[in-house]
Order: sequence, then C-alpha cells, then structure tokens
Amino acid sequence: MIKPVVLALACVTLSLPARAAEPVALHVRSAGDLAELCGANPRAPEADAKINYCHGFAQAAVDLELAHAGDKKPFCFPSPAPSRAATLNEFASWVHSIPERRTLPPFEGLFRFLGERFPCK
Repeated sequence: MIKPVVLALACVTLSLPARAAEPVALHVRSAGDLAELCGANPRAPEADAKINYCHGFAQAAVDLELAHAGDKKPFCFPSPAPSRAATLNEFASWVHSIPERRTLPPFEGLFRFLGERFPCK
C-alpha cells in the first residue's frame, strides 16, 4: 500500500513544471545604487542576488585598489578586520545619511567611506 502512494507522489512531483528563477538585473552606476544592493533586506525577493553582487563588487574594488596603491594605501583594515557584511551595511548607512553621497561614482563612494571608517595611521 505504501509503495503505490510513494510512486504516485513521485509521478505528480516529476510532472510539475520546473520554475526557473527570474533573472535579476543589477546595475551599479552610483554609490546610491551600490548602497541599495548592500543594504537589501535579507528577507526581500532577490536579496541573495543583490547582497552577493554587492559583496563581489566591493571585494573586487578593494582588492584592485589595494594592489595598485603601493605604500600609500587609502584605507587600512584593522586586525582582526570586521566582517564584510557589517562593513557594507555601514557603507549603505553612510551613503543614505547624506543625500549627496548617493550620486558619487560607486568606487569613489566606497573608497571615501573606507578611508573615513578605516584611516591609515
């Protein structure tokens, strides 16, 4: 009796159409755009894509900036460094706190924030 029920459930499940995830269009043209992604509500639709994009964008930008900075680094992370998630949430708050920051180019906004938050001594 159990085998027919399991077989019937398997058939129904396999016959349901698969739902493909809708593509998410993510664009970062300003610090405001980046802050919107970084500060996405984790429970909102598409939050994973937005937050992952933010983290990847920021990590790549920081890696390139520090690699090209040589001895004159524009910011210095403490040891131990705060989490990337916490830092990028702070960045989102920093951008939203002064409306003019929203229009900065994304890299400039991120690096200004990091320079203020983590100045080199």
